[in-house]
Amino acid sequence: MKIIIIGGFLGSGKTTTLMNLSKHLIENGHKVAIIVNEVGEVGVDGETMSVGGLVTKELTSGCICCTLLTSMEITLDTLMEEYGPDVVIIEPTGIAFPLQIKEGIELMRLDDLSFAPIVTLVDASRLTMEMKQIPRFIENQIKDSEIVCINKIDLVDMETLTFVSNNILQLNPDAMLVEFSAKNVDAKFQTFMDLLTGESKIVKESEHLNSIEMSGVGSYAGEYLLKADELNSDMITTMLVHLLTDLKEKLKELNPDFIGHIKMTFKFSEGLIKANLTSSLGDPYVEILEEVDEDEQHLKFLSAITKVSKEDLIRILDGSIEKILSDEDIGFEKLDTSPGPDIITL
Repeated sequence: MKIIIIGGFLGSGKTTTLMNLSKHLIENGHKVAIIVNEVGEVGVDGETMSVGGLVTKELTSGCICCTLLTSMEITLDTLMEEYGPDVVIIEPTGIAFPLQIKEGIELMRLDDLSFAPIVTLVDASRLTMEMKQIPRFIENQIKDSEIVCINKIDLVDMETLTFVSNNILQLNPDAMLVEFSAKNVDAKFQTFMDLLTGESKIVKESEHLNSIEMSGVGSYAGEYLLKADELNSDMITTMLVHLLTDLKEKLKELNPDFIGHIKMTFKFSEGLIKANLTSSLGDPYVEILEEVDEDEQHLKFLSAITKVSKEDLIRILDGSIEKILSDEDIGFEKLDTSPGPDIITL
């Protein structure tokens, strides 16, 4: 079984990258499973991946390179026994160090494992902001990688792209550097997929650092059950754009240059809508996914923002979400999202 670890800071495009990678591997006859690590109590990415029919396991309420290695071992054992994938893709939280995850899995002494080169994604449009907000954290992610992918190249000009590439190679001159936009499965993305057929050769023992503390990120996640009739995708899309815009302005009051990620999924009778925001300079992005057959309506969210405390995130997120739901005459019930047992979805 081959392990592919795709790291990168919050909002760098890991989910889009591994979704397209997974589809490619499945089309080429591989049996693929995905392990998603969310730092909050509520998982968001697992829901959107499951809509695409992928086998997904979520590990929440911590970071797998810091506190959840036991859960990781149980998860890998269960996947091997009950599903038998030949490829497992691990998407750690954006505030994890991928090399520490590899070293932790190696200590588990599981049979018949190999590793693809360690991957870190970098958002071409945000690297300068990230280096100002959390320089030591970003440097460590880049230095401990074998493949560094510069993602979202469609958002920057050639001068910026050259600047980003040079900065990465100064930090890690041995890195295999790939430039692409993960939403486009083109020749550039194919180059990345070809590199993953190799084997990880990194042998240095990384300094065991607490990535959560180093990131300076506050996080908060939650879920609301919703009660409303006649919801439609246009109305929900508009509502989510307004909500994320409001959240951006409130977060900028606390940290004008914040980076991180706010992810939301809105499930209603006709389908699933995903929305996200990645920085104080970014715009909300909303995507309508495939239809789902479930009757339950809910809004899930995960926020992880630099230099903003969890207490402030709770106040801002809950306040803004509950206000807009009330304004739209959508009934809601806030769920208790205290950590519970992990459940595997096959």
